[in-house]
Amino acid sequence: SIYQLHKITNDVSCVLLTGTIIMMRSILIVAILLSIAAAYYIYLPLPSTISEPWKLMFMDSILRGVMHLVSFAFVSGPQSSPAIRVTETSFGGVQAQVFESTAADQEPHLKRGVVYFHGGGWTLGSGSKKTIFYCWSMAEELDAVVISIEYRLAPEARFPDQYNEAVQASKHILTAEVLSQYSIDPKRVAVSGDSAGANLAAAVAQQMALDNSAPIKFKVQALLYPALQALDFNTPSYQQNSHIPILHRPLMARFWLEYLSGDPRLVMSLLANNHSTPTPSQEIAAAKAKTDWTKLLPVAFQKSYKPVFPLHGDPKLLEKLPGLLDVRAAPLLAETKVLKAVPPAYIMTCEHDVLRDDGLMYATRLEEAGVDVTVDHFEDGFHGCLSFAFGPFRFSVGFRSFRSYTRWLKENL
Repeated sequence: SIYQLHKITNDVSCVLLTGTIIMMRSILIVAILLSIAAAYYIYLPLPSTISEPWKLMFMDSILRGVMHLVSFAFVSGPQSSPAIRVTETSFGGVQAQVFESTAADQEPHLKRGVVYFHGGGWTLGSGSKKTIFYCWSMAEELDAVVISIEYRLAPEARFPDQYNEAVQASKHILTAEVLSQYSIDPKRVAVSGDSAGANLAAAVAQQMALDNSAPIKFKVQALLYPALQALDFNTPSYQQNSHIPILHRPLMARFWLEYLSGDPRLVMSLLANNHSTPTPSQEIAAAKAKTDWTKLLPVAFQKSYKPVFPLHGDPKLLEKLPGLLDVRAAPLLAETKVLKAVPPAYIMTCEHDVLRDDGLMYATRLEEAGVDVTVDHFEDGFHGCLSFAFGPFRFSVGFRSFRSYTRWLKENL
């Protein structure tokens, strides 16, 4: 009947309405839960002095997400413009990108040269993708030729492969033939890098300074938040910035293990300084003296932190990781006579960076060896901040650090 049909229609409408309400309620609950989860994932308690904390939290969450998904999105490859000519080539069999200022095309003259090593923990990144913006800007700002070296990454290559390729490329570049090809002034060539790339730059600067077969030398070295030692993961900056983006303390230990062909399960041993022992050998004691932050670090940076010594330690750990004591991997361990030979240095450090003290201790050792050193410390800086000098996620400290870095190069190169 019509009455029954009307009743059935109403019942169906009620069911549909009820289902819609339940579905909307479910969607709302899921949205709230996802929002809470996202907020939990993004939020980090950061010091009030750090530059633009909420933006940094957001960027860190993105980077962590990328790491967890094991997929990395890069910008397109380098392209030339009227001001900068970009080419891909190789030096001594090592791939590289060359960023050339075209200013000399109209008025021929010799230009500055910068050999650059990108960061990424010896395992991540690409010179053409990671450093394209500031290599480009550096070439234009300095009227220079910037050569970004594409050394191979772990796990394809392990120490000393990256070091050997860095030295090999540098030796090939520092020849009259190559410098003349790119109109680079042989008296104005710098070696530079950031993070793990600064590690390679420091190691290359030491090796090239001692190489009597290379008549052309680097005039200066510029190290941006360098990683220079892996004997102490409990310096004040490691303790203070253990969970500060973008480089967390456990992640740095993992990078070192990747570089030195170590077992990833050794992370906790490194973080506990178990590679030290209460009664170290003479070799280890000598190396530890070169990383003794209680003597090498300015008091203002020591704050109230105390050295961390293991109760027992693991003497076999250094047998598993001999690279920990190898100066090619850890330039901070170089002998004073080696440091005396290296060129003047610019060292950028950031307050909110686990590697802050590596750079500051190296500056002290260089100064004690009689080397001219400029320490450029950013109180609101964090690891990798210069990478955020450009693009949609630009940080004020990123732009300030880039300007300070290029200004020093302009005045000293």
